[in-house]
Amino acid sequence: MAFGTQDDTDEVMNEINMTPLVDVMLVLLIIFIITVPVMKHAINIDLPRASNVPQDAKPETIRLSVDAAGQYFWNDVPVTDANLTLQLQTAAARQPQPELHIRGDKAVRYERVAQAMALAQQAGVRKIGFITEPAR
Repeated sequence: MAFGTQDDTDEVMNEINMTPLVDVMLVLLIIFIITVPVMKHAINIDLPRASNVPQDAKPETIRLSVDAAGQYFWNDVPVTDANLTLQLQTAAARQPQPELHIRGDKAVRYERVAQAMALAQQAGVRKIGFITEPAR
């Protein structure tokens, strides 16, 4: 036994052992061979067909204005309280239902605007909006 000498068996191995890598690759290949035919079996479903044509059914907009004297205007045409009720009922019956935009003068009593809102609600109008002007 010599302490200063080295045998050929004690050398460091500087190559990668490829056997475990080949074994792992073969196992993965077998798994893929088995699972690919299983993935190709699909359930046949009859899906509904949809058209990609956009629908341009925009609802009409009705402008209901109230001037400073409390007079109602249906799309810039003067209208009485009785005729306003009839026109709101016919508008509520249309499909699609038009949007009602109420525009009140700042000098008008709030009571007249509230009456118009109540008439619209009783007639069945669902979309009511207000038109205002920005502060200057």
